[in-house]
Amino acid sequence: MADHVQSLARGLAVIRAFSAASPALTLSDVARATGLTRAAARRFLLTLTDLGYVRNDGRLFTLTPRVLELGYAYLSSLSLPEVAAPHLERLAAEVHESASVAVLDGEDVVYVARVATARIMRVTISIGTRFPAYCTSMGRVLLAALPPPALDAYLARADLRRLTSRTVARPAALRAELDLVRARGWAMVDQELEDGLRSLAVPIRDRSGATVAAVNVSTHASRMTLPQARRDLLPCLQATAARIEADLTHS
Repeated sequence: MADHVQSLARGLAVIRAFSAASPALTLSDVARATGLTRAAARRFLLTLTDLGYVRNDGRLFTLTPRVLELGYAYLSSLSLPEVAAPHLERLAAEVHESASVAVLDGEDVVYVARVATARIMRVTISIGTRFPAYCTSMGRVLLAALPPPALDAYLARADLRRLTSRTVARPAALRAELDLVRARGWAMVDQELEDGLRSLAVPIRDRSGATVAAVNVSTHASRMTLPQARRDLLPCLQATAARIEADLTHS
């Protein structure tokens, strides 16, 4: 291609030669990994060293934290759904269940990112789907994070209806549930939105510590008991939230 800048491509190849498995490389290692001559590899490494992206102890070359700037520019351009998407893919693959991210909008949660592995509800969930916050795991995580006056206002205006025989639909009982969610940092909802549907959610916080969204995993009651869900899903959810939060701090 006429517009292809070969020197840039080679410089990026040198950076990509480093990895978790090979954090420190000799000149020969870099030349071998990139297919460059030793002389060319040396020129690129010395240029990267001058720019602060690589350090050299006389024999071994290693990347410096400055290379993170290259990724920060990308992360800073991403919205929450774009940041969350690859992490949801990983989560769904790990637990073999559907995973979602939602935000609070008035009295509802709105889905902004989702990876579905199986259909477990009568309603097909897609980006933009809304559900009442009070009877969903993500909704309870988000409601539990509201300041007291905002939560009081929500409880005063929300239409709390029993959607199943298990739905918590009394304001006092819901407030008690939210107190529990706030104390433990996660929410489990068992067949309150729809019979057979269980879900577990944790908060996603911004750099100030404010809850800005929630991430959940949903499963059918026939596939997993409540203790199993807490044991097998909660650690994966918490790890996913932490990875999303780490990316959000740079966006």
